Amino acid sequence: MLLAACPIAPAADTYTNPVGNKPVVIGDPFVLQHAGKYYLFGTNAPDGFRVSVSTDLVHWTDAGYAWRKTADSWSDPPYWAPEVKYYQGKFYMTYSGRVRGSKPARLLTALAVSDRPEGPYKDLHAPWFDPGYSVIDADIFVDTDGTPYLYFSRNGSQDGYSYGIVYGVKLTRDLAKLVGEPVKLLEASQPWERINWADNRCNEGPTVLKHNGRYLMTYSANHTGRPGYGIGVASSDNPLGPWVKNKANPILASHLDIGVSSPGHNSITLSPDGTEMFIVYHTHADPKNPAGDRVMNIDRMVFDGDGLRVIGPTRTPQPMPSGTPVK
Repeated sequence: MLLAACPIAPAADTYTNPVGNKPVVIGDPFVLQHAGKYYLFGTNAPDGFRVSVSTDLVHWTDAGYAWRKTADSWSDPPYWAPEVKYYQGKFYMTYSGRVRGSKPARLLTALAVSDRPEGPYKDLHAPWFDPGYSVIDADIFVDTDGTPYLYFSRNGSQDGYSYGIVYGVKLTRDLAKLVGEPVKLLEASQPWERINWADNRCNEGPTVLKHNGRYLMTYSANHTGRPGYGIGVASSDNPLGPWVKNKANPILASHLDIGVSSPGHNSITLSPDGTEMFIVYHTHADPKNPAGDRVMNIDRMVFDGDGLRVIGPTRTPQPMPSGTPVK
Protein backbone atom coordinates (compact mmCIF):
# COMPACT_ATOMS: atom_id res chain seq x y z
CA MET A 1 0.00 0.00 0.00
CA LEU A 2 1.35 3.42 -1.01
CA LEU A 3 0.38 6.55 0.91
CA ALA A 4 0.73 10.01 -0.60
CA ALA A 5 2.22 12.52 1.84
CA CYS A 6 4.14 15.76 1.94
CA PRO A 7 7.91 15.11 2.06
CA ILE A 8 9.48 15.30 5.51
CA ALA A 9 13.07 16.40 5.97
CA PRO A 10 15.14 13.43 7.20
CA ALA A 11 16.64 13.61 10.69
CA ALA A 12 20.35 14.32 11.14
CA ASP A 13 20.96 10.68 12.08
CA THR A 14 19.46 9.38 8.83
CA TYR A 15 20.14 9.62 5.12
CA THR A 16 17.87 9.25 2.11
CA ASN A 17 18.84 8.02 -1.37
CA PRO A 18 20.10 9.37 -3.67
CA VAL A 19 22.86 10.64 -1.36
CA GLY A 20 24.81 13.87 -1.33
CA ASN A 21 24.40 17.42 -0.08
CA LYS A 22 22.36 17.45 -3.25
CA PRO A 23 22.18 14.20 -5.25
CA VAL A 24 25.65 13.29 -6.53
CA VAL A 25 25.40 13.11 -10.32
CA ILE A 26 27.68 10.23 -11.28
CA GLY A 27 27.77 6.94 -13.14
CA ASP A 28 29.70 3.81 -12.13
CA PRO A 29 30.46 5.08 -8.60
CA PHE A 30 33.54 3.64 -6.92
CA VAL A 31 34.33 4.36 -3.26
CA LEU A 32 37.80 3.91 -1.75
CA GLN A 33 37.96 3.84 2.04
CA HIS A 34 41.35 4.94 3.36
CA ALA A 35 42.65 6.39 6.63
CA GLY A 36 39.28 7.44 7.98
CA LYS A 37 37.95 9.00 4.78
CA TYR A 38 36.05 7.94 1.68
CA TYR A 39 37.08 8.91 -1.84
CA LEU A 40 34.49 8.79 -4.60
CA PHE A 41 35.42 8.28 -8.25
CA GLY A 42 33.19 7.62 -11.23
CA THR A 43 32.01 8.60 -14.67
CA ASN A 44 31.51 12.27 -13.92
CA ALA A 45 33.45 14.56 -16.29
CA PRO A 46 33.94 14.72 -20.08
CA ASP A 47 37.73 15.05 -19.88
CA GLY A 48 38.64 12.89 -16.90
CA PHE A 49 37.54 12.04 -13.37
CA ARG A 50 36.73 14.31 -10.47
CA VAL A 51 37.04 13.03 -6.90
CA SER A 52 34.84 13.80 -3.91
CA VAL A 53 35.71 13.22 -0.23
CA SER A 54 33.51 12.21 2.71
CA THR A 55 33.77 10.95 6.28
CA ASP A 56 30.32 9.33 6.38
CA LEU A 57 29.46 8.03 2.85
CA VAL A 58 26.57 10.51 2.66
CA HIS A 59 27.90 14.07 2.58
CA TRP A 60 30.48 14.69 -0.14
CA THR A 61 32.86 17.54 -0.97
CA ASP A 62 34.29 17.92 -4.46
CA ALA A 63 38.10 17.88 -4.42
CA GLY A 64 38.81 18.58 -8.07
CA TYR A 65 40.26 16.35 -10.75
CA ALA A 66 41.87 13.05 -9.78
CA TRP A 67 42.88 12.36 -13.40
CA ARG A 68 42.53 14.62 -16.41
CA LYS A 69 43.26 14.21 -20.09
CA THR A 70 46.37 16.01 -21.33
CA ALA A 71 47.53 17.01 -24.80
CA ASP A 72 49.62 13.85 -25.09
CA SER A 73 47.10 11.42 -23.61
CA TRP A 74 46.76 8.03 -25.29
CA SER A 75 43.00 8.39 -25.49
CA ASP A 76 40.03 10.52 -26.43
CA PRO A 77 36.79 11.01 -24.48
CA PRO A 78 34.55 9.60 -23.25
CA TYR A 79 36.12 8.30 -20.04
CA TRP A 80 34.34 6.09 -17.58
CA ALA A 81 34.36 3.57 -14.74
CA PRO A 82 37.52 4.47 -12.76
CA GLU A 83 38.47 2.35 -9.76
CA VAL A 84 41.30 2.86 -7.26
CA LYS A 85 43.20 0.18 -5.33
CA TYR A 86 45.69 0.87 -2.52
CA TYR A 87 48.50 -1.59 -3.19
CA GLN A 88 52.10 -1.80 -1.98
CA GLY A 89 52.06 1.76 -0.65
CA LYS A 90 50.62 3.46 -3.73
CA PHE A 91 47.21 4.17 -5.20
CA TYR A 92 46.46 2.63 -8.59
CA MET A 93 43.61 3.82 -10.78
CA THR A 94 42.14 1.76 -13.61
CA TYR A 95 39.96 3.57 -16.11
CA SER A 96 38.52 3.12 -19.60
CA GLY A 97 38.88 5.35 -22.64
CA ARG A 98 38.80 5.42 -26.42
CA VAL A 99 42.07 4.89 -28.27
CA ARG A 100 42.98 8.25 -29.79
CA GLY A 101 41.74 8.65 -33.34
CA SER A 102 40.32 5.12 -33.57
CA LYS A 103 37.46 4.62 -36.05
CA PRO A 104 35.46 2.64 -35.21
CA ALA A 105 36.14 3.37 -31.57
CA ARG A 106 38.50 0.96 -29.80
CA LEU A 107 37.94 0.97 -26.05
CA LEU A 108 40.80 -0.01 -23.76
CA THR A 109 41.87 0.31 -20.13
CA ALA A 110 44.78 2.21 -18.59
CA LEU A 111 46.58 2.04 -15.25
CA ALA A 112 47.50 5.29 -13.49
CA VAL A 113 49.29 5.84 -10.17
CA SER A 114 49.45 8.38 -7.36
CA ASP A 115 50.99 8.77 -3.92
CA ARG A 116 47.71 10.18 -2.58
CA PRO A 117 44.19 8.76 -2.72
CA GLU A 118 42.76 11.96 -4.21
CA GLY A 119 45.50 12.17 -6.84
CA PRO A 120 46.60 13.60 -9.13
CA TYR A 121 47.00 10.30 -10.98
CA LYS A 122 49.57 9.91 -13.74
CA ASP A 123 49.36 7.29 -16.46
CA LEU A 124 51.67 4.35 -15.80
CA HIS A 125 50.61 1.88 -18.48
CA ALA A 126 48.34 3.53 -21.04
CA PRO A 127 46.82 1.60 -22.61
CA TRP A 128 47.55 -1.19 -20.17
CA PHE A 129 47.15 -4.14 -22.56
CA ASP A 130 45.37 -4.90 -25.82
CA PRO A 131 43.86 -8.38 -26.25
CA GLY A 132 42.35 -7.49 -29.62
CA TYR A 133 38.90 -6.53 -28.28
CA SER A 134 37.45 -3.73 -26.17
CA VAL A 135 38.33 -3.80 -22.47
CA ILE A 136 36.31 -1.73 -19.98
CA ASP A 137 35.14 -1.74 -16.33
CA ALA A 138 38.40 -3.00 -14.82
CA ASP A 139 38.51 -4.18 -11.19
CA ILE A 140 41.73 -5.15 -9.38
CA PHE A 141 41.36 -7.78 -6.65
CA VAL A 142 44.28 -8.79 -4.41
CA ASP A 143 43.88 -12.25 -2.91
CA THR A 144 44.80 -13.10 0.69
CA ASP A 145 48.12 -14.55 -0.50
CA GLY A 146 49.01 -11.23 -2.15
CA THR A 147 48.33 -12.35 -5.73
CA PRO A 148 46.65 -9.61 -7.80
CA TYR A 149 43.92 -10.40 -10.33
CA LEU A 150 42.15 -8.27 -12.88
CA TYR A 151 38.49 -8.54 -13.81
CA PHE A 152 37.01 -6.64 -16.73
CA SER A 153 34.22 -6.57 -19.29
CA ARG A 154 34.71 -7.31 -22.95
CA ASN A 155 32.10 -5.17 -24.70
CA GLY A 156 31.21 -5.07 -28.36
CA SER A 157 28.50 -5.78 -30.90
CA GLN A 158 27.75 -8.46 -33.47
CA ASP A 159 24.78 -9.74 -35.47
CA GLY A 160 22.66 -6.75 -34.48
CA TYR A 161 23.08 -6.98 -30.70
CA SER A 162 25.49 -5.47 -28.17
CA TYR A 163 27.17 -7.69 -25.61
CA GLY A 164 29.28 -7.67 -22.48
CA ILE A 165 31.29 -10.63 -21.20
CA VAL A 166 33.22 -10.70 -17.90
CA TYR A 167 36.82 -11.97 -18.03
CA GLY A 168 39.47 -12.52 -15.37
CA VAL A 169 43.26 -12.86 -15.43
CA LYS A 170 46.16 -13.02 -13.00
CA LEU A 171 48.54 -10.03 -12.87
CA THR A 172 52.25 -9.81 -12.18
CA ARG A 173 53.01 -8.55 -8.66
CA ASP A 174 54.01 -5.13 -10.04
CA LEU A 175 50.67 -4.93 -11.93
CA ALA A 176 52.56 -4.29 -15.17
CA LYS A 177 51.48 -7.34 -17.18
CA LEU A 178 48.93 -10.10 -17.51
CA VAL A 179 49.92 -13.63 -16.53
CA GLY A 180 48.49 -15.87 -19.25
CA GLU A 181 45.40 -15.25 -21.32
CA PRO A 182 42.18 -13.79 -19.89
CA VAL A 183 39.55 -16.39 -19.00
CA LYS A 184 35.85 -15.99 -19.79
CA LEU A 185 33.92 -16.02 -16.49
CA LEU A 186 30.38 -14.69 -16.97
CA GLU A 187 28.02 -13.86 -19.81
CA ALA A 188 24.28 -13.19 -20.04
CA SER A 189 22.48 -16.43 -19.15
CA GLN A 190 19.83 -16.09 -16.45
CA PRO A 191 16.21 -15.27 -17.39
CA TRP A 192 16.37 -11.74 -15.93
CA GLU A 193 19.42 -11.07 -18.14
CA ARG A 194 17.59 -12.02 -21.34
CA ILE A 195 14.79 -9.45 -21.38
CA ASN A 196 16.23 -7.61 -24.41
CA TRP A 197 17.93 -10.63 -25.96
CA ALA A 198 17.42 -9.49 -29.55
CA ASP A 199 19.55 -6.38 -29.10
CA ASN A 200 21.46 -6.66 -25.79
CA ARG A 201 23.27 -9.53 -24.03
CA CYS A 202 25.38 -7.91 -21.36
CA ASN A 203 27.28 -8.75 -18.18
CA GLU A 204 29.66 -5.99 -17.06
CA GLY A 205 31.03 -3.96 -14.13
CA PRO A 206 32.52 -6.80 -12.02
CA THR A 207 33.55 -6.28 -8.38
CA VAL A 208 35.24 -9.15 -6.52
CA LEU A 209 35.69 -9.82 -2.81
CA LYS A 210 36.50 -12.83 -0.64
CA HIS A 211 34.50 -14.15 2.31
CA ASN A 212 35.11 -17.32 4.34
CA GLY A 213 37.42 -18.69 1.65
CA ARG A 214 34.88 -18.14 -1.16
CA TYR A 215 35.06 -15.58 -3.92
CA LEU A 216 32.03 -13.41 -4.60
CA MET A 217 31.49 -11.21 -7.64
CA THR A 218 28.83 -8.59 -8.14
CA TYR A 219 28.13 -7.62 -11.73
CA SER A 220 25.58 -5.66 -13.76
CA ALA A 221 23.40 -7.04 -16.54
CA ASN A 222 21.23 -5.73 -19.39
CA HIS A 223 21.37 -2.25 -20.94
CA THR A 224 22.33 0.62 -18.62
CA GLY A 225 19.88 2.94 -20.39
CA ARG A 226 16.83 0.76 -19.71
CA PRO A 227 14.85 -0.11 -16.58
CA GLY A 228 15.93 -3.78 -16.79
CA TYR A 229 19.50 -2.95 -15.77
CA GLY A 230 20.31 -4.53 -12.40
CA ILE A 231 22.91 -6.23 -10.23
CA GLY A 232 23.58 -9.93 -9.77
CA VAL A 233 26.08 -11.96 -7.75
CA ALA A 234 28.14 -15.07 -8.54
CA SER A 235 30.45 -17.23 -6.41
CA SER A 236 33.48 -19.44 -6.93
CA ASP A 237 36.11 -21.51 -5.10
CA ASN A 238 38.80 -20.10 -7.38
CA PRO A 239 39.53 -16.53 -8.55
CA LEU A 240 39.33 -17.65 -12.20
CA GLY A 241 36.30 -19.85 -11.79
CA PRO A 242 34.21 -21.61 -12.60
CA TRP A 243 31.77 -18.98 -11.34
CA VAL A 244 28.16 -19.87 -10.51
CA LYS A 245 25.43 -17.24 -10.56
CA ASN A 246 23.14 -17.06 -7.54
CA LYS A 247 19.60 -18.31 -8.09
CA ALA A 248 18.31 -15.29 -6.10
CA ASN A 249 19.55 -12.84 -8.75
CA PRO A 250 19.05 -10.00 -9.30
CA ILE A 251 20.01 -8.68 -5.87
CA LEU A 252 19.13 -5.14 -7.00
CA ALA A 253 16.53 -4.31 -9.63
CA SER A 254 14.34 -1.42 -10.74
CA HIS A 255 11.39 -0.46 -8.53
CA LEU A 256 9.69 2.25 -10.53
CA ASP A 257 6.92 2.45 -7.92
CA ILE A 258 9.41 4.12 -5.54
CA GLY A 259 11.43 5.90 -8.22
CA VAL A 260 14.33 3.44 -8.56
CA SER A 261 15.38 2.93 -12.19
CA SER A 262 18.26 0.73 -13.33
CA PRO A 263 20.43 0.25 -10.22
CA GLY A 264 23.83 -0.80 -11.44
CA HIS A 265 27.62 -0.73 -11.73
CA ASN A 266 28.38 -0.92 -8.03
CA SER A 267 31.28 -0.90 -5.64
CA ILE A 268 31.34 -2.21 -2.06
CA THR A 269 32.69 -0.55 1.07
CA LEU A 270 32.35 -0.60 4.88
CA SER A 271 30.85 1.78 7.42
CA PRO A 272 33.26 4.09 9.29
CA ASP A 273 33.55 1.61 12.17
CA GLY A 274 33.83 -1.42 9.86
CA THR A 275 30.76 -3.21 11.20
CA GLU A 276 28.41 -2.70 8.24
CA MET A 277 28.85 -3.37 4.54
CA PHE A 278 27.42 -0.99 1.95
CA ILE A 279 26.80 -1.33 -1.75
CA VAL A 280 27.35 1.88 -3.70
CA TYR A 281 25.50 2.11 -7.03
CA HIS A 282 23.95 4.45 -9.54
CA THR A 283 20.33 4.86 -10.61
CA HIS A 284 18.71 7.11 -13.19
CA ALA A 285 18.14 10.61 -11.83
CA ASP A 286 14.84 10.71 -13.71
CA PRO A 287 13.20 7.29 -14.12
CA LYS A 288 11.17 8.74 -17.00
CA ASN A 289 14.43 9.65 -18.78
CA PRO A 290 16.63 6.56 -18.36
CA ALA A 291 19.20 7.78 -20.87
CA GLY A 292 19.87 10.93 -18.80
CA ASP A 293 21.86 11.68 -15.64
CA ARG A 294 22.62 9.04 -13.03
CA VAL A 295 22.83 9.59 -9.28
CA MET A 296 24.57 7.81 -6.41
CA ASN A 297 22.92 5.55 -3.84
CA ILE A 298 24.10 3.50 -0.87
CA ASP A 299 22.33 0.62 0.86
CA ARG A 300 23.28 -1.96 3.42
CA MET A 301 24.44 -5.35 2.19
CA VAL A 302 24.91 -8.64 4.07
CA PHE A 303 26.42 -12.03 3.27
CA ASP A 304 23.78 -14.62 2.47
CA GLY A 305 25.07 -18.16 2.03
CA ASP A 306 27.14 -18.23 -1.15
CA GLY A 307 25.82 -14.84 -2.14
CA LEU A 308 25.02 -11.33 -1.01
CA ARG A 309 21.72 -9.70 -0.11
CA VAL A 310 20.93 -5.99 -0.35
CA ILE A 311 18.62 -4.35 2.17
CA GLY A 312 17.09 -2.17 -0.49
CA PRO A 313 16.82 -0.40 -2.80
CA THR A 314 15.58 2.33 -0.48
CA ARG A 315 14.03 5.75 -0.93
CA THR A 316 12.98 6.29 2.68
CA PRO A 317 15.18 7.63 5.54
CA GLN A 318 17.77 5.07 6.67
CA PRO A 319 20.10 5.07 9.71
CA MET A 320 23.45 6.69 9.01
CA PRO A 321 26.36 4.27 8.52
CA SER A 322 27.55 2.91 11.85
CA GLY A 323 30.39 4.86 13.41
CA THR A 324 29.61 8.06 11.53
CA PRO A 325 31.73 10.86 13.06
CA VAL A 326 29.79 13.17 15.36
CA LYS A 327 29.67 16.72 13.98
